[in-house]
Amino acid sequence: MVTTTASTGSSKSGVPKSGAISKGYNFASTWEQNAPLTEQQQAAIVALSHVVAEGPFPPNLKAQEQVARQENGLSISAKHNAVEDSGVIETVLMNTNEFYKWFADLEAAMKSETEEKYQHYVRTLTERIQTCDNILLQVDETLELFNELQLQHQAVAKKTKTLHDACDRLLMEKQKLIEFSESLRVKLHYFDELENVATSFYSPSMNVTHENFLPLLKRLDESISYVENNPQYTECNVYLVKFRQLQSRALGMIRSRVLSVLKNTSSQVQAAIRSNAGNKATVSEGVEASVIYVRFKAAANELKPVLEVIESRKVRKEYGQILTECHKLYCEQRLLLVKGIVQQHISEFAKKEALPSLTRSGCAYLMQACQLEHQLFENFFPSSAEDVSSLAPLIYPLCTYLYDTLRPKLIHEANFDILCELVYILKVEVLGEQLKRRGESLVGLRPTLERILADAHERLTFRARTYIRDEIANYLSTDEDLNYPAKLEQSTETKLETSSLQSDQNLDVSRTWYPPLERTISCLSKLYSCLESAVFTDLAQEAVEGCSSSIRKASKLIAKRSSTMDAQLFLIKHLLILRERIAPFDIEFSVTHRELDFSHLLEHLRRILRGQASLFDWSRSTSLARTLSPRVLESQIDAQKELEKTLKATCEEFIMSVTKLVVDPMLSFVTKVTAVKVAISSGSQNQKVESAINRPLKDQAFATPEKVAELVQKVSAAVQQELPGVMSKMKLYLQNPSTRAILFRPIKTNIVEAHVQLQSLIESEYPTDDMHTVNMVSVQELQSQLESLL
Repeated sequence: MVTTTASTGSSKSGVPKSGAISKGYNFASTWEQNAPLTEQQQAAIVALSHVVAEGPFPPNLKAQEQVARQENGLSISAKHNAVEDSGVIETVLMNTNEFYKWFADLEAAMKSETEEKYQHYVRTLTERIQTCDNILLQVDETLELFNELQLQHQAVAKKTKTLHDACDRLLMEKQKLIEFSESLRVKLHYFDELENVATSFYSPSMNVTHENFLPLLKRLDESISYVENNPQYTECNVYLVKFRQLQSRALGMIRSRVLSVLKNTSSQVQAAIRSNAGNKATVSEGVEASVIYVRFKAAANELKPVLEVIESRKVRKEYGQILTECHKLYCEQRLLLVKGIVQQHISEFAKKEALPSLTRSGCAYLMQACQLEHQLFENFFPSSAEDVSSLAPLIYPLCTYLYDTLRPKLIHEANFDILCELVYILKVEVLGEQLKRRGESLVGLRPTLERILADAHERLTFRARTYIRDEIANYLSTDEDLNYPAKLEQSTETKLETSSLQSDQNLDVSRTWYPPLERTISCLSKLYSCLESAVFTDLAQEAVEGCSSSIRKASKLIAKRSSTMDAQLFLIKHLLILRERIAPFDIEFSVTHRELDFSHLLEHLRRILRGQASLFDWSRSTSLARTLSPRVLESQIDAQKELEKTLKATCEEFIMSVTKLVVDPMLSFVTKVTAVKVAISSGSQNQKVESAINRPLKDQAFATPEKVAELVQKVSAAVQQELPGVMSKMKLYLQNPSTRAILFRPIKTNIVEAHVQLQSLIESEYPTDDMHTVNMVSVQELQSQLESLL
């Protein structure tokens, strides 16, 4: 009998193992080695083992055991219920077959119990799969229906899109037709306007003041612009001609309206002036009369709508022409009113005032009148007021009255100062100040004023040249003009006797000048601010050149009347003053003169007559063309350089004359000694002469110590007697101490140099005893003596 203990969770060692269990155990061991479980998985297996171990023993197995036990008489004892409840069954097997049978039943029971839930799950899955297969069949049928429906929808959508496209195309075609119709209607509208506008313009009630006139004119302009810009249309030229005829008629109506209003206004103003003709003061006020401007301002308001339209369209040729005509009509009517008044005022100024006052008053009055006219013109034509040429037909005649009044007086004016004043008034006061201050409204006056100024410049230049020629270069001096040095002495005595002001002293100084010098300085001072630089330079060169020439002539006459020294000092004095006074002008006194030279013609003609040259050989330099062509000779004259040159030469002459006056004996002695030494060095063939020359210098007749002492005494007397007189003359002619010092310095140097040469000669040629005989003054003492003269 074999006792077996069985458990649902595991087999105990007393129960034999089957092959399936061994394989399962080996597979499990290998699986555990090849695929180790995680701790979480192992915990799950342990929990599952506990659940399986607690499962009840299969009931079918219990029933089979009980039947077998009854039939075979086998005795199987079971333990306590507690043991049965734990799953342990004790069975008594009699043989191996029973055991295998029991074990097979046990194994089958266990397998059945274990696989039941899986079988149930398989059956469930099988049912579910069948259900899904049925559903899939239904889905396939549904998808087929849906695909068929989708195809039908696409077909419907395609037909709908085709229908929509057709509708859109029809709408576009409809819109294009509408636009074409509208465009055609617009284009035809401009051509249809011809009849409408023509009917309106030819209506008897139509005039410029009609409320529809300006709108009709605008429509007419638009139609003309459209037809002009589209010449490709049929009969375009015909319509354009007809439109322009209507436009000409309309513009003619405007011109007639403007002229009518201006004439009516002018008639009213003239009637008002005539009604007040008895009151001379009212008429003489002329341009200031309010009636002339107030009524025209009312006319401007009346014509303002039409004139604004014309000005706004003046870029068009037709409107530009009608605007210009309106300007002319306006200027003509205004000129008829104001010309007589302006002429009357200027005539009254000409009767009462001299040329400068007439110029000042006439320009001021004319500027006031023109400014008022410009303001009135701006009321009529606001956009055209900026263009001063628009008012020229009115301004120019008014300016001409002033010009015609001033020009004859200007031509006959010979006074140099009045001409200078006139130029100043025109250049500074009128053009420089008043015209600039009053703005652009007086720009129209500038050409006439500049023309008057140019005439004044021309007249002033002519009179200046005449003045320079007659009163400076060709001045005829009087005895009083050449009374030098008495004239200077009298002036000095007058200054010492009276204590006049500095201005009077300056006046006295200018009175001592030679008249051409004073006139030259005065002339240039006045011309400098009146004439252009180029013209002034030319005149200044002529004036300086003429003044220098006149002063030189006077110097020669003074040399005959007084002395050479007075003539030299006179020339130096006036040339220095002239140079000093022209320096501030800061101009170039160099002028280039060009002249034609025909001096070569005679020689060329002789060569042609001798047959040495051909008259018709145009390629050679001796041809007729070159023979008869003059040469242009240019010569440049610089009056300032000539003045400097003359002054320098005169100063040198004065220095040499004073030097000779004082130390001429010494210079003659030194010259003789030098000649003797030169003769000795060169040798002489004459024995008598050689013997005379070879004697010592002190033994020479002209060089004895007594002779030397005598000439030294003469020079010393000249230094003490003549030289102070020279210095007195220099102080009389040259008031500036620095000028005298500059002029005296080379004189002192020459005197000292002559004494040094003579002293060196005496020291080398004469013994000491003879030097005491000569008794020559020392150089230091001589220099101190000369310095004291300054």
